[in-house]
Amino acid sequence: MARPRIKDVARHAGVSEKTVSNVLNDYVHVSDRTRRVVQEAIDHLGYRINLAGRHLRSGRTGIIALVVPELDVPYFAELARHVVREAEKRSLTVLIHQSGGDREREKAALAGFGSDFVDGVILSPLALAPEDLCAHTGPPPTVLLGELLTEGADHVAIDNERAAREATEHLLALGRRRILTVGGRDDGRVGTAQARTRGFRLALAGAGLAYDPASLLPVEAFHMGDGADAVRRVLAEGVRPDALLCLNDQLALGALRALHGYGARVPEDVAVIGFDDVEGGRFSVPSLSTVAPDKEAVARVAVDLLLRRIDEATRPEPRPDEAGGPPSAVRPQDRVVAHRLVLRESTEGAARRDGGW
Repeated sequence: MARPRIKDVARHAGVSEKTVSNVLNDYVHVSDRTRRVVQEAIDHLGYRINLAGRHLRSGRTGIIALVVPELDVPYFAELARHVVREAEKRSLTVLIHQSGGDREREKAALAGFGSDFVDGVILSPLALAPEDLCAHTGPPPTVLLGELLTEGADHVAIDNERAAREATEHLLALGRRRILTVGGRDDGRVGTAQARTRGFRLALAGAGLAYDPASLLPVEAFHMGDGADAVRRVLAEGVRPDALLCLNDQLALGALRALHGYGARVPEDVAVIGFDDVEGGRFSVPSLSTVAPDKEAVARVAVDLLLRRIDEATRPEPRPDEAGGPPSAVRPQDRVVAHRLVLRESTEGAARRDGGW
């Protein structure tokens, strides 16, 4: 049986093909009665929109790419889920690509992987340099996640510096003074770890405490094993911190394991706080205090910004702004979304219970 077409729906509903098109595109000037009649015809005939044809006419594929460093890092897996949901609301398909934090792979993502099968890219870079972004002037449109590498691209992130400062201030308010930062980096480069380290230092300064570079525990990667190794290393050297600021939850979960192996009680001996609010931290023992970024908002804002850029790229003539100036497309957006501290047992302690089980 041939696939129903718009003209078949129009004939069945007794309206013009243009009216059917208006209903499909949700134009507001269609009456409720006409909309209902057309929808009944669509349902009866089993008509489905030909997205391939629609995208071909609009110069789009309906596919966007999400490029993250590692999919087995829970934060990126959870973020990908939110991006897919937001894209589905806009009839978009998401191609998910893992860069491994490799500069050449991230540059390939900027270039649309050397083809025109994606309309735009949402990219969380680790290895890109500012000059890579400055050199990127062509399609596809790109939105960056994480720390801002250049003012020439749309960008979405939480305020990592402020978030780390608030997390450190929480530890200080508990009376902790020997705080180590697992994953801290103070090398002058642009990155999330560097921004969070600045927040740590600002909190110390605000409390009148000196900053010791030895309080930063470097890691090879931001995995649980790296967090455990970093903490075991300093404990074996005889260092006895009373708090750990871990720059993601994976490092924090590894740190909890290392502390347990040394007989340290959390939070009585050592308070631990992480970043990202991944699911595993809610079920660890003790449950993990953390900085929770609004991942849903990150995804929503990133998809909206990317769609705006795609619209501008496929629009015949860019529209000037209201003041008669150059098109708004020349002004990239730097969007900051919310975060909050989620305080659990690893800093607050378990709630006391009377009696047994």
